[in-house]
This record gives sequence, C-alpha cells and structure tokens, in this order.
Amino acid sequence: MKPPLRLHRQAFQDDPALDVAVSRAILLRVADGELPETMRITRPPAMVAFGRQDVASASYAEGVRAARRAGFEAIERLAGGRAAVFHEHTLAIAHARRDDDPQAHIYPRFEEASKWVAEALRRLGVDARVGEVPGEYCPGGYSVNARGEKKLAGIGQKLIKRGGHLGGVVVVENAPRVRGVLVPVYQALGLDWNPSTAGSVSDELPDVTLDDTEAALVEGLSESYEIEEAELDQQTLEMARRLAPDHRSP
Repeated sequence: MKPPLRLHRQAFQDDPALDVAVSRAILLRVADGELPETMRITRPPAMVAFGRQDVASASYAEGVRAARRAGFEAIERLAGGRAAVFHEHTLAIAHARRDDDPQAHIYPRFEEASKWVAEALRRLGVDARVGEVPGEYCPGGYSVNARGEKKLAGIGQKLIKRGGHLGGVVVVENAPRVRGVLVPVYQALGLDWNPSTAGSVSDELPDVTLDDTEAALVEGLSESYEIEEAELDQQTLEMARRLAPDHRSP
C-alpha cells in the first residue's frame, strides 16, 4: 500500500511572505505530528527568494532594492542556497515530512526530489538531467537542467527538529523574466553567474503549459503516494500569518 500524501495547490499571489510562511507552518505542524506528510505545488507570486547567505551579506539591502525595482517582492526563504526567482509562470514545490533524524536523510531527499522533477519533465518530452550547469544561478548539484545547458529547476532544504522541508521552483515559461531580475540582483550581491544558463520548459517545448507540467509532477507523485487533495486548514493559516513578518525582507 502506498503511503498517503496531502496535496495543497493554494498560493497567495498578493502576499509573497505569507506564501512562504504557509510552507513553514506546514513544516512545523508536520514535525509535531499535527499534520501528515504534505506537498504544496503552487503557482507563486513574483518574488526573489533570498537564502541565508544572501541575508548575511553586506550587500543584502542593495539586492532587495534591485529585486523591488524590477517589480518583484523580496522575501527570505526556508531552504538554503542563493537568491532564486519565482513568478506566475513557474511552479513552486514544498514538501514537508516528519523525520526523527532529518540530517541523515539530506542526500536521499535531494536525490528523490531531483529524480521526481526530472522524470516529470522527461514525461513531457524534455531532455531533462540532474546536475549543476556551470554558471547557473543558485548553483546546486541537484538542479534539473535541459541537455546539460539550461537550468530549469532548483531544489533546496530546511531541517528542523523532527522534520525536513524540501522546496524548489520549476521554471515553466518566461525565462527572460528570471534573467531580467537576477542580473541586477546578482550584480548587487556581488555574485557571478551566466544569464544564458537560465532556461524554461517552454524554451525546450513551446507547446507545454503550466497545466501540463503540474499534471506531470502530480502524476509522478501518484506513483509513490496515495494523494489526498485538500484545502489549507484554519490553524495552519493562522500560524502562517503570525510567521509571515519573519519572511519579509526589510
């Protein structure tokens, strides 16, 4: 019998910090045994998600200003890594599970998630591979790329006591918008990267839509889990509203 997985698709387009805080609230409640293993697959608002290294940087404030000048909200995300971009033509993923020893399972979680995303994109016809593209933004060995040349998805993690969060973004359409905001943000942060490495699913297959990509991701999940679609509960939303100020960049 396949294990159960709760699936949420609700996003908060008018409040990016709340959107991030919902994933944090779910993680906290999953770790405490109040909620089952939970996945969010959402269409997020336009935001630049800064990681802990960015927040600690002396040039963080300038990076935040650069994001906002480009029309993106600036938030501080759960997962590690450097600044990454979410917008309305991307899919955000956030997987929370209870784990008594989350540190021991970092690499298996990375491998599982990157394989899931890559297989979903291959199901659509993309030559999707796992691995870092030299010069990519928010570099990581478990990025998902097209043909070894264009980054399509990035994945990061956040560990807490008795719980693990795996978050990421799949760029389905409008890669120029990703490049357009990251060029000034990375310049402000003093980070080198090659903008030509930022791609999208639709660059590879122009007819593929957000709906197609989301369906392929859910289909992949259904091979391993018994999926239960659900609305966010009131207790999670109330906790998220309390946590949201922690995720708004100054």
